[in-house]
Amino acid sequence: MENKKVAESIASQLLKIKAVKFSPKEPFTWISGIKSPIYTDNRLTIAYPDFRQQIAKDLADLIKENYPEANVISGVATAGIPHSTGVANILNLPLNYVRSKPKGHGTKRQIEGRCQKGDKVVVIDDLISTGGSVLQAVDVIRDAGAEVVGTAAIFTYNLPEADKNFEMHETTLKTLTNYPVMIEMAQSLGYVESEDMDLLHQWYKDPEGWCK
Repeated sequence: MENKKVAESIASQLLKIKAVKFSPKEPFTWISGIKSPIYTDNRLTIAYPDFRQQIAKDLADLIKENYPEANVISGVATAGIPHSTGVANILNLPLNYVRSKPKGHGTKRQIEGRCQKGDKVVVIDDLISTGGSVLQAVDVIRDAGAEVVGTAAIFTYNLPEADKNFEMHETTLKTLTNYPVMIEMAQSLGYVESEDMDLLHQWYKDPEGWCK
């Protein structure tokens, strides 16, 4: 369960920097093929030093509370790298990052940084839709002999498919904010019209069938 104060603060700041866009009547199509009334680009957060540092602090607090045994921080390349770096600095822990595939030259490593047998790793990504990217990184780290104690992210859409995927991979996800908080904040701050809220709630209840 997210910290409500943190969840609302992060959601409002994501809205303020225009990292979140709404288009309920003309939905976005994600790379996964999912049609959605919302699109989030958390890469924009790295352009705002104060917000970037707040995200790192909140993620570090989240990790201390939920994964106190962690002794290595990992970031999913590329979007998770700046946030995992900030967290590792705050917690004074070793860091690694995981590529989507091994390098095609040199050592051909897929993991850069510290990752060895016995490590207890938290994997960080910027946002979660179906969970594919972060869970691929989880598999790579496990294959290297380390233990993944859990995953963390700034934002999740709370898709049922993601819940199934994390359960299948036998790992947990903790996030700073989520879709229900985001749309509530968007309405209260005037980023979406009241008549669009029904569509946004419909998508949340049935992301696959809402616009068929």
